[in-house]
Parts: sequence; C-alpha cells; structure tokens
Amino acid sequence: MKYIIIVLAFLAMSCNNKAEDAHSHNADGSHVGEEIPRLSHTIWTDKTELFVEFPALIVGNGSKFAAHFTVLYNHQPVREGSVTVSLIKDGKGIRNKADAPSSPGIFSPAIQPKEAGNYQLVFELTTPEYSDKISIDDVMVYATTDEAIKALGKEEDDGSISFLKEQAWKIDFQTAPVVSGKIYDVINTSGVWMPSPGSTKSLAAKSNGVVDFKMDNLTEGTAVKQGQLLMSLNSQGLASNNLSTDIASAKAKFQQAKSEYERKKELYESKIVPKSEFEKVESSFEIARANYQSLVSGVSGGSKQIRAPFDGFIKSITVSNGDYVAQGVALVSVGTHQSKVLKTQLAPDYGLTMDNAQGIWYQDNDGQWKDVTDAEGKILSIGKDVERENPLISVFAQVNAEVEMPEGSLTPVQIAMGNATQNTMIPVNALLEDYGSYSVIVQLSGESFERRPVKIGKRNGENVEILEGLQVGEVVVTTGAYQVKMASMSGSTPAHGHEH
Repeated sequence: MKYIIIVLAFLAMSCNNKAEDAHSHNADGSHVGEEIPRLSHTIWTDKTELFVEFPALIVGNGSKFAAHFTVLYNHQPVREGSVTVSLIKDGKGIRNKADAPSSPGIFSPAIQPKEAGNYQLVFELTTPEYSDKISIDDVMVYATTDEAIKALGKEEDDGSISFLKEQAWKIDFQTAPVVSGKIYDVINTSGVWMPSPGSTKSLAAKSNGVVDFKMDNLTEGTAVKQGQLLMSLNSQGLASNNLSTDIASAKAKFQQAKSEYERKKELYESKIVPKSEFEKVESSFEIARANYQSLVSGVSGGSKQIRAPFDGFIKSITVSNGDYVAQGVALVSVGTHQSKVLKTQLAPDYGLTMDNAQGIWYQDNDGQWKDVTDAEGKILSIGKDVERENPLISVFAQVNAEVEMPEGSLTPVQIAMGNATQNTMIPVNALLEDYGSYSVIVQLSGESFERRPVKIGKRNGENVEILEGLQVGEVVVTTGAYQVKMASMSGSTPAHGHEH
C-alpha cells in the first residue's frame, strides 16, 4: 500500500509539471509574462519632426504606433490630417491609415506583419497645409517574441532628461539643427537709430488760417493711417487772407482765362492770330488753372485739410489748437517704423571698408539679433576721413525691417569683416550660461534630452561658433531650454514608454 501511494504521488507531480509546461509558453513559443520590447525613432525633415514609438514588429502580432508629428516652424502638433503607414520589402508590403489624430499631434495606425525580415517603414502625412513623407530604413520584423527580446534586450535608463511632446507643445518651444557655416571676425560696438530719408515727412500750411485739430488724441507718438484727417486750417471770418475769398477770386480768373484760351485757340486754328499770341494766352490759362486747383485741393467746408501721407505715427507737432498760421509754416511731422538708418562709429585702425565689410547685426527691442539685410536692408556707407575733434569713422546701414525703437536710442551692434572660416555653429539663443560656462540642451530623440557643456568661439549676430561639444546634424533646443533644464532637476518628469 505504501508503494502505491508513492507511485501515485510521482504521477501527480509529473502531471503538474506537464500542466505548467503547457501554460508557460505563448502560441509563438515565447514565455508568458515576457514584455515585447518597444522601439522609438526620431526623424526630422525640413517641415516636420516625427517621433514614433511602437512595440517590436513580430509576425502575427498587431503593432500599434504612437506617431507624434510636430510642425517645425512653430513647433506645434499636427491637429488635422491623416497618416498612412506602410511596411515595405522588395517593393511589396502592407499599409494602414489613420484618418485623424487620436489626440492633437498623435496618430495611431496599426500593422500586423505577415513575414519576418528587414523592411522599410514609411509614414505619409497629409494635412490641410502641406504633405510630407518620412522613411525609416532597416526595420526588423521578428519571427517570435523571444527572438525580438534576444535581439533587442531590455530598455535601460540612459540617464537622459525625459520631456514629453505633450509638454513641449504646451510651451514656447523650438529646436534647430547644428550646422556648419561661415564664421567671421566681428567688431562689437553700438549704434544709434536715425530716421531714414523718406521715413519722415513734415506737413506745412498750404494756406493762411486758424488751426483746428481733428483728432482728440493728436499727440506725439499717436499712430495714424494714410489719409487720416489730422487738422484743418479755417480762414472764415478773417478780413484778409480769407481762403474762401481767395478761392472765389482764383476761380473767376481761371474761368476768364479759360474763355480767352478757347476763343484764341479757334482763331489760331483758323490762322487768324499768330502762334506767339496764342501761346501767351495758353500760358496765362495754365497758370490760372494751376493756382485755382492748388487752392481748392484738400478743401472741405471752406477749410484746408491736413491728412497723414502714410501709415505711421505723429513725430512732432509745432502748433497748438487755435493758432493762426501763415502759408508755409510747419504744422506736424509724421514718421514710420518701416525704414530707419543705423549709425555706428569705429576707430579707423580696424580698417573697415565697403570691400571687407561682410555684414552688420543689431539687437531689436526684444534682445534678438537681426541682420540689416533682412527686408532688403543694406550697408549705405563707411566713412574714409576722421576729424580731430571726433577721431572715429561713421558707418551707416539702412534697416527696412520694422524697428520698434525710438530714434536716438542705442542698440548693440556687431560688424563682420574679413574672410570667413567654416565651422560648427548654432543659434546663440540655445546657450545656457552658468558663471561664464556654457551648455546646451541636445535633443537625443523626440522625448529624450541631454544637457551638454560646450566651448564657444566667435559670435556672429544670431549664431555662435561651437569649438567643442557638438557635432553637425545634432539638434539643440533654442527656445524652452530652461524648462527642459528644470525638468531634469525636478525628477518628476514621466518616464519613457508612456501610454498616449
């Protein structure tokens, strides 16, 4: 009996082991509980950044993509459109389409591979504004989960800063590639803003009269539109220099001259009067007409109207409401922000000439570096002589881009000169400074960043030379770097592989 019990016990253990073996593997042969590795790729085009996460592609398994699409020029999520994902091998493949984002910026198409091998993964984005096509080469489809785990291993924390696309989309955020460009020697100085020819116009009285302001807030700095009525000159009630009387007199002279001209013209065409007599009458008629038209031009209700010649602002007012002014007196000047002259002065030993000057940059009122050549601006002149009282040469540049800075105000200026060298450079806005040391935030992938120390060289306006720390093709954060830096210090940023 004792032996029978032992045999039964062994049989029971054997059955249990077989049952465990039967339930410890998936249909594809992988072990239960083993998680499929996740992959991610980040691709930049001229228009779009694609950051896509998905589980490793395995034959027979449906893989759902979390494809994050960012419009590069404003770093905002793609909110409308469709995405088609294709898995291609030897010109054949399968595809699936997401007709709309599952949430702003994120499309979730899915694909179920049928055969193992090396494929190309293609994403085709179509939005109301533009289309883009992004390809990822050498994407493996594995026969089993075990094969995928063996090939890819488990994801390990690389110590990078995690900053999700959903976080970046909610703030003012921008990136730029590290490029190789021309770097010049620069002269750091300052400049003063001056009005350019044609950017300011003084309006004078075209007749005698009493000034009547037509704007309640006619003060210096007030914005005005082209053709807007600023003031009028009224001479009604004046014993002399009365506009209405002058107009009536000019009209009578004009009509009289016109009648004489028409009569003499008929006689001249009939060869009754000589040409010299007709030309004398014709000249008198033209003078009378011009005088009358000049007087009635801009007149309404018996008053001469003064209107803004272009969009701009009131620069100065030289009269008061109710003043009597004579013809030719300056009344008001109107200026515009559209074009200004930037004047700077340098020591002559720099040797700056029109031949070796390569460019000029200035800072706007937001502290951003701008090139004077924007909006077709240009260097106007560089002085050749100096005076004993002022031993400096003057440099003048025309700036056609809108400048919201008062005339007479100062701005930092950089002047590039000489021959350029080719080197690595990034936008100066990407720099983070700590007590004289510089670093940048490098975007390793769509949601993975790294703070990296750099050694800088020359600054050329909005760009800075990088001597050490970056490679051409890497991507740095130019706006929002401080927020990424703070995320690295808080330790509360979500980890990779989050669910969308």
